[in-house]
Amino acid sequence: MQKADPHPEYPPEEGRYLRGNDFSPAAVVIILAHEEEKIPPEIEDLVRTGAEAGAALSGTVQTPNIGIEKIICNVIANPNIRYAILSGPESEGHRTGDAFKSLFRNGVDERKRIIGTDAKHPLLYNLPMEFIERFCTQVTLVDIQFKGTPETIRKAVRSCYQEEPVEFMGYELYDPGAYSETPLSGKITDRVTRPWAEPENDAEKEAVRKMQEMVEKLRKRKKSE
Repeated sequence: MQKADPHPEYPPEEGRYLRGNDFSPAAVVIILAHEEEKIPPEIEDLVRTGAEAGAALSGTVQTPNIGIEKIICNVIANPNIRYAILSGPESEGHRTGDAFKSLFRNGVDERKRIIGTDAKHPLLYNLPMEFIERFCTQVTLVDIQFKGTPETIRKAVRSCYQEEPVEFMGYELYDPGAYSETPLSGKITDRVTRPWAEPENDAEKEAVRKMQEMVEKLRKRKKSE
């Protein structure tokens, strides 16, 4: 099957992940329901197993907005990645797993809000629509959330490598080769910590612009004093 070189800037976004085989068809996504300094050993084991089994990227995601945006940026920069293997528990506060699955199932609306999820603030505001659409076209979801053990992660990744379709937990998996279009690369633009609070109309946008101008004037004035 045909493989392709990732974008020279791959992976463009930093995060809690391990980089493995750049020509692998699989990425492993483990839902993180704990604070960074309190990540349980079993979650670390799943991430490590994903990389050791041959995933291109294996890591955790915590939030249904910036966390998912980072995954999208990294995956579409590598056309060899054709599967996202989702595992781990659910983050009851964020409902990140539900948002991730709903993205594949329903896409996003005109405001880039993930459709059909009860996650808190599932808005992919910082990405161009082209990135979101490429991700959903390039990648197939393999949903083994709540079923993930090191052995199932290992088997899922290896199933994605097969030349002929194999059955894995209700999925037919094989390596279809690299996605046919040029890899896309770019960091999260206009990083916003509260994307759901972005202005929704021209009047609100103008108010934000004036506020930003005022802040910039005050900053310059302070530097000159």
